[in-house]
Amino acid sequence: MGPLRILILAVLFYLGYRLIKSNFTKSGEDQKSEDQEVRPGGAITDVLIEDPVCHKLVPKQQAYTLEADDGVHHFCGKECADKFTADREKSDPDGSPDQQ
Repeated sequence: MGPLRILILAVLFYLGYRLIKSNFTKSGEDQKSEDQEVRPGGAITDVLIEDPVCHKLVPKQQAYTLEADDGVHHFCGKECADKFTADREKSDPDGSPDQQ
């Protein structure tokens, strides 16, 4: 084999390697962006929080938020927030905190 053929084969192998590597890298990056938002600097912009009723993990930016006297509560949806409110009213019907 002449040196020109060796050079052409080396270039073809290098290009094939780069194509295969870029395909695997892109699919990994796409999967990461679906799981979490990442700023260009690498900081995570959203966190997962646990719903106090059904105990599902929900991204904070997508959670249903309910402000109460004892703080802010985050839920997976309106149904869990309504159930939480109903349970609190059932345990404390007059709306005042229990004092012992």
